[in-house]
Amino acid sequence: MEKTRPLWDNPFQFVFACISYAVGLGNVWRFPYLCQMYGGGGFLVPYLIMLIVEGMPLLYLELAVGQRMRQGSIGAWNRISPYLCGVGIASVVVSFFLSMYYNVINAWAFWYLFHSFQDPLPWANCPLNSNHTNYVEECEKASSTQYFWYRKTLNISPSIEESGSIQWEQAVCLILAWLLVYLCILRGTESTGKVVYVTATLPYVVLIIYLIRGLTLHGATNGLMYMFTPKLEQLANPKTWINAATQIFFSLGLGFGSLIAFASYNEPSNNCERHAIIVSLINSSTSIFASIVTFSIYGFKATFNYESCISKVILLLTNAFELEEGLLTAANLEDMKVYLASAHPSEYTELFPQIRNCSLEAELDTAVQGTGLAFIVYSEAIKNMEVSQLYSVLYFIMLLMLGIGSMLGNTAAILTPLTDSKFLSTHLSKEMISGGICFVNCIIGLLFTLEAGSYWFDIFNDYAATLSLLLIVLVETIAVCYIYGLRRFEEDLHAMTGHKPSWYWKIMWAFASPVLIVSLFIFYITDYISTGTLRYQAWDATEGHLVTKDYPSGALAVIGLLVAASTLCIPLAALVTLIIRTKRGNASTVA
Repeated sequence: MEKTRPLWDNPFQFVFACISYAVGLGNVWRFPYLCQMYGGGGFLVPYLIMLIVEGMPLLYLELAVGQRMRQGSIGAWNRISPYLCGVGIASVVVSFFLSMYYNVINAWAFWYLFHSFQDPLPWANCPLNSNHTNYVEECEKASSTQYFWYRKTLNISPSIEESGSIQWEQAVCLILAWLLVYLCILRGTESTGKVVYVTATLPYVVLIIYLIRGLTLHGATNGLMYMFTPKLEQLANPKTWINAATQIFFSLGLGFGSLIAFASYNEPSNNCERHAIIVSLINSSTSIFASIVTFSIYGFKATFNYESCISKVILLLTNAFELEEGLLTAANLEDMKVYLASAHPSEYTELFPQIRNCSLEAELDTAVQGTGLAFIVYSEAIKNMEVSQLYSVLYFIMLLMLGIGSMLGNTAAILTPLTDSKFLSTHLSKEMISGGICFVNCIIGLLFTLEAGSYWFDIFNDYAATLSLLLIVLVETIAVCYIYGLRRFEEDLHAMTGHKPSWYWKIMWAFASPVLIVSLFIFYITDYISTGTLRYQAWDATEGHLVTKDYPSGALAVIGLLVAASTLCIPLAALVTLIIRTKRGNASTVA
C-alpha cells in the first residue's frame, strides 16, 4: 500500500497545499474584526501566545499522524486504535458539512467578479424605482452596497421560515464553483499539487497590490492608527483570550482531517516539525498582513463617509439659512450649529431631524465581520476608488483563490478516506469518486441559493463545526498521548525526522493544549446556555437594516442535528467496534 500511494512531487507542493488550505477567508474577514473588537494591536498578545500554546503543537501533531499512518483520517485513527475510527468519521462528516456551504462563498465571489467589469459598478449607485421618479426606497434607507448584496445578490427573504425559490443566477455560479473544484481535484495530488501554486501565491500578489493602493488612500492612516492603538484593558477580558484561541484553532483548519490527508502523501522522512512551524507562522503573519490592508481601506471608507456626512450637513444648513457659501466649514461646524440653534430656534428645531451627527470615531467603531466585511464594506470602499473596476476584479479574484484553496483541503478530507477504501477504489475510479462527491455537495448546496439560503448558511457556518471540532481535536490529543502512547509517538517521530520532539512539544500535547481545548469547550457550552434562545440577523426590507429574530423550532432542530451528527460518531463507532470484537471473541471461544 505504501509503495503505490501517490506522493507530492516535492516538499514545496505539500507546504503550498497546507498554506493554501490554512490561509483562507478567515484571515481576511475575521481576524481584522477581532482586532477591532478586542484591543486593536493589543489583541496580538493573546493571539501570538495561543499560536505557541495551541496552534503549532496541534498542527504538528496532525501532520505527524498523517505522515506516520499514511492514511486519511479514518484509516489513521483506526490504526492507532480500532475504537477511534469514529474520530476520523466525525472529521469526514464535519468536512462534508463544510463543503456543502463553503463553496457558496465562491459562488458569490464569481457573481461579484462577473459584475466587476461594468462601468459604473452595479453597487455604486441606487437604482431608480419603477416610475423612474426617484431611487428605490429600500436602497435609499440602506445603501447601494447593502442593497446590491441583500436584494440583487441574495434576494433575501424577511425570515428563515420564508424559503422562497432558488435564485438561478446564484445556482449557476454555484455549479461553476463546483466544476472548478472538480477540475482541481480530478487526479488527486497530481492535479491539486499544480493548482496550489496558484491558490497559495495569487492572494499575496493581490494583497500586496491592495497594500500599496490602500496606504495611498485618503484616510488610510486613520484606520491603521485605530488598528494598532492597543486597548490594553481588553487583556483582562476573558473573551479576548477565548477569541484568540478560537481564531488560531479554526484558521489552521485543525480537526477537519484535511491536514492528515495532505500529510499522508508525504515521504515518510519528511520533516513535518519544520513544516508545522512554517505553515503556522505564515498563516498568522498573513492574518496580520491582511489586517493592515483591511484597516487602511477601512480607514479610507470611514473617512470618506465622515467627510460626506459633513458636506451634506454643511450644504443643508447653508441652503436652509441662506448662508454665504464657504462660511460653514468642517472646522467651525459645531460652533455654527450652536449659533444657528440660538439665533433661529424654531427653524433649527424644524430642521433638526435631518441634521446628522457626523463622527469619524463612530464610523471606525462600526464592527463588521464575515460576509458583511467581504461583500459590503470592501465593495463600498472599492466603488469610491479610482479605476474601481480594476480593484474590484483583483479583490474578488483573491477571494475566489482563497475560497478554492480552502475547498481543496475540505474535499481532500472527504476523498482521501474514500479512495483509501479497498472496496471503493476497486470498483470506482478516483475521477468517479471525486465527481460523485462534488455532484452531491452541489445538489445539496442549492439550499443556500434559496431566498432564505443565507440564513441557512449562517446556521451551518456557526454550528456545523464549532463544538464538533473541539471534541475531535481533544480526542486526538488524548489518543496520541495516552492511548497510542507519547513515548511510542516520540519514537515514530525520531524514525521519521531523525530526532525526537523537544520537551516543549510534549508538554503542549500532553497538558497545555488539552486543558485549553476543554476550556474552550466549556466556554461555548456555557455561552449557548446563558444565551437562551438562539437568534439570527434577518433583513428588514421596509426599514433597510438588519433585525434580530429568534430561530424557529425547525431551525433549532437542524442545529441540534448538525452538532449531534458529527460528535456522536465518536462514541457510536467505538460502541459498534466493541460489539463486533466481542462477538468475534465469543465466536472464537466457542470454536
